[in-house]
Amino acid sequence: MFVFDHQIRVRYAETDQMGYVYYGNYAAFYEIARTEMLRSTGISYKELEEMGVMLPVTEMKTKYLKPGKYDDLITIRVTIRKKPAVRIVFEYELFNESGELLNQGETTLVFVNMEKNKPCMPPQVFLDKMSKYFN
Repeated sequence: MFVFDHQIRVRYAETDQMGYVYYGNYAAFYEIARTEMLRSTGISYKELEEMGVMLPVTEMKTKYLKPGKYDDLITIRVTIRKKPAVRIVFEYELFNESGELLNQGETTLVFVNMEKNKPCMPPQVFLDKMSKYFN
């Protein structure tokens, strides 16, 4: 299992008239944390794409528990419970500075060979970097 935490501060532009994080921004928060999680392994989205592999999102689930607010420092915890194969599932938990759980989410992404536009296994270099988390 792989767990990664990333922090962001809620900007004014990410809130609605009530000062709460606009619900549509949670997908962007997931992407930011997912991208930084991948970078922390030593491989980036950009490098995967340079290898001819893209990762489209095929499913997203979100559960809103409490509102995030303007200027909150949010911790986004990203968890991968299962060893990546053709699909990779990311789970998200968002916490405010008081440790309150604000949001839970999940995205499923599929590794796709860009040349063939078909699902594929991840590049071996990616599997090698992830293997230490799934022994």
